[in-house]
Amino acid sequence: MPHSRRELGKALVPLRVAGFVALACLAIMALSGWREWESREVDLRNAEVDMANLARSLTQHAEDTFDLADTILTGMVDRMEIGGTTPAAVAKIQTFLQARKYNRQRIRGIFVYDETGRWLATTEEVDLAGLDNSDRDYFRRHRASNDRGTLIGRPVKSRSGGQWIITLSRRFNHPDGSFAGVVLTSIEVAYFTQFYRRFDIGPNGAISLLNADGIMLARSGDEDGAYVGRDMSQSQLFRTLPGRPDASVYYFKSPLDGRQRLSFYQLSSRYPIVILATKDQDDVLAPWRRQAVVRMAIVTSLTLSIGLIGLYLVRYLSQRQRMAAALVAKGADFRLLAEECSDVVMRIGLDARILYASPSCARIFGWDPAKLLGTPALAGINSEDRPRVQHAIDALKSGEAEEARIVYRMRHREKAEIWVETALRVTRSSVSNEIDGVVAISRDMTEQKDLQDKLASLATLDGLTGIANRRHFDERLEEEWARAKRDGTSLSLLLIDVDHFKKFNDQYGHPAGDACLRALARILAPQARRPGDLAARYGGEEFALLLPNTGAEGCVEVGERVREALRELSMLHALNPPSRLVTVSLGGATNVPAQAMVSDSLVAAADRALYAAKESGRDRLVMSGQVVAWPGAKTA
Repeated sequence: MPHSRRELGKALVPLRVAGFVALACLAIMALSGWREWESREVDLRNAEVDMANLARSLTQHAEDTFDLADTILTGMVDRMEIGGTTPAAVAKIQTFLQARKYNRQRIRGIFVYDETGRWLATTEEVDLAGLDNSDRDYFRRHRASNDRGTLIGRPVKSRSGGQWIITLSRRFNHPDGSFAGVVLTSIEVAYFTQFYRRFDIGPNGAISLLNADGIMLARSGDEDGAYVGRDMSQSQLFRTLPGRPDASVYYFKSPLDGRQRLSFYQLSSRYPIVILATKDQDDVLAPWRRQAVVRMAIVTSLTLSIGLIGLYLVRYLSQRQRMAAALVAKGADFRLLAEECSDVVMRIGLDARILYASPSCARIFGWDPAKLLGTPALAGINSEDRPRVQHAIDALKSGEAEEARIVYRMRHREKAEIWVETALRVTRSSVSNEIDGVVAISRDMTEQKDLQDKLASLATLDGLTGIANRRHFDERLEEEWARAKRDGTSLSLLLIDVDHFKKFNDQYGHPAGDACLRALARILAPQARRPGDLAARYGGEEFALLLPNTGAEGCVEVGERVREALRELSMLHALNPPSRLVTVSLGGATNVPAQAMVSDSLVAAADRALYAAKESGRDRLVMSGQVVAWPGAKTA
């Protein structure tokens, strides 16, 4: 009977081995498929990051373009309301427009229409007689509404040049407040399409500029204007836009060309426009598909090889010596794979000491693996990260989790700390099935971590001045406002605006204007002396200094330092009397936030103070409704 049982056991061994080989092959294929899927997801996430960065950059570009047009409109409205629409005044305006130098690449033309739609003046070389724009949608809307704001109209074909243009317009009034006419600036749709051509988004990628109502303003690759003016308001994105965040990843099937697209949309916080940067999902995944086919072919070949080896073992299992030799050979092969692996493989016991370390430990950590045996596994981990790693290992050893993945800093033997990503998994005793340790597979993530940090830093900086941008300022304002509200401390804000900056640009040119803004940024940056302080470019020639835990007196002191530093710089500005130097107007506000207040109230107070500083003569600081005159400043 015992002999029969032994024979039965031997007869079942080949079946068990065959089952094990089949499960191993299935596991390899499943693991390979999972890794390929993860690789696919990584490619998609990387493309999402690329589209997010592109959409944010193009939104800033569009806002800057509309800012330039809006600045021109504001100046022209002031001129028309001051000079009127008499023939002499109109002739003066026409002469001014013909002589005006501006960026024709961005701004196609400037136009002035009277209350009947008749052309009064323009930068275009056309005969104004008989030209009438009263039928245009933007003219009718300004005539019917008292709104003095800028209207971004639907794209139309220019009557002076015949090309597709985007219009920005403002209403101007007679002295009695009645409708006097419209001032309009135009931007060629081709300007945006040519600019978008610079970005490599794949053969089927697209960049679209739309207004908030879903009207297509410009699209990359649309050289003949086939998509301009198309109504996309019924697309899935615009139907659900009110319930969506201002910026997000968005996957959709394009209603224009039927392609499945990966995209990122960005809704401007300053203008009713949307940037949609998209890549064809097939273009994104094409490299992955090619590589996946090669890798899966290799894995399939390896799996078939393992299956054939398993069949070979099953066939000759009765020959114990040959079976043992085959097992030894296979064991050596698998150990060779583990020893030659580029990642560090460690076996950690229940006492948190290292039981095994692979040879790649010397390359990644700089330590001889033999010298690490028996040492504490957490010894080289940064003290700030060690509790997180300890918590993960404790959870594994207690059975709360089977695996974990964690990123932390690790001390290198010969150089500074490196960032490491480690995948942890529990091991169990083959006898009792109890947890007897942890396997850790680690890889060097320093380069990836540095790249992530650099990308995060670029997203918060202003491209021209190098200080914080508006988005970063808004985020920090909310944080410091909440902190001040919680702690009951004061929060101060300085808004700084360059006096007569438009005249400075007109007199010395935009490169000099950019240099002026950079010089002011270099003055403001050192004023943010404490960790909570922030110097930022608020928009155009306007800057902001956020000063947490600072009272009104401290706010004034900082403003005085800015003024003194700018005076010492002595930048020439011939059109800024009486000093004929570059000066700034400052508006300051200090608040101890109450529960019912919002951070916008601090910005609004500082903005009102800045307006008062400009109204009272410029080159001064207004703080909480009082003018703080500087030495040598002209008082109102």
